Amino acid sequence: MESYDLAKKIATILDSKKATDIRVLKIKEISSLGDYFVLASANNASLVQALSDEIDFRIGHEDGIAPRRVEGYSSAKWILMDYADVIVHIFYEETRQFYSLERLWSDAKVEEVGFEHEEPKDPAGK
Repeated sequence: MESYDLAKKIATILDSKKATDIRVLKIKEISSLGDYFVLASANNASLVQALSDEIDFRIGHEDGIAPRRVEGYSSAKWILMDYADVIVHIFYEETRQFYSLERLWSDAKVEEVGFEHEEPKDPAGK
């Protein structure tokens, strides 16, 4: 799976499980760490862990890809999942505000990832 496709799939999984403020940052032109960062927030520690669990389960079972490393799971303030070219950061909201990775990586391009929500659009445009 190409790194962009993996990043987009992870972002979509996060969206389906109620993560907030999801961002995909393209870092490959400015860093050798990887190709993409996927950032997301959750409003409680249980949801931070549940988001990590869902990514691990879905990407592992559906695509046969395991993270090379997972850090921060037990504290659930900031979980980092390393999928080589895609690095996932799942934050407790206050922790994300404190570390402000978007500011630190402000030179990275923010990729547009369209999410399909279950709420049907009103055909009359109302």
